Amino acid sequence: MSTYVYMVRHGESPKEGNERTRGLTPKGHLDAERVTNLLKDEKIDAVVSSPYIRSILTVKKVAEQIGQEVLVFEDLKERIFSSEDKRVSDKELVPLLEKSFGESSFALEGAESNADCQKRAINVLKELLETYKDNHIVIGSHGAVMTLMMGYFDCKYDLDFLHSTSKPDIYRMEFKEKELVDVRRLWGGN
Repeated sequence: MSTYVYMVRHGESPKEGNERTRGLTPKGHLDAERVTNLLKDEKIDAVVSSPYIRSILTVKKVAEQIGQEVLVFEDLKERIFSSEDKRVSDKELVPLLEKSFGESSFALEGAESNADCQKRAINVLKELLETYKDNHIVIGSHGAVMTLMMGYFDCKYDLDFLHSTSKPDIYRMEFKEKELVDVRRLWGGN
């Protein structure tokens, strides 16, 4: 038997606002419907998410479809890029990501490194693999933390991979016990 983890990167969200409370744009809401439709035949057993609203909203209807609530895990939140709770601009983010993926312990003052983010998120993922062994789990996630979790199991999930993802995006990871044996992209793009 296998355990399937569906990494769902959140849909498009407004560029302004608080990291934790930003929701989805109208396009993000439409794409969340597409995510729900894509996953409807996957026999989902549980839906978990980052505590950030945009991630929860992207997977919420998947949970409703199976008669459950979204289980929120604080440690699945996006990597903390700055000491403030506001969004880092794309202009600032690109060089920050390049340095972070080149040097996993690098972090701005008051922020988090890739290594620290990966460690906290992988602890949750390992717990989920035990709790939901041989089941199908959806994880509402974000670009960097998703890439770091996937990169823990296979180094090809790196900065180039992150740059190739879309909002939203879906990757089905197949595990035998805690060993990653296959990854398939399920999202058809925007």
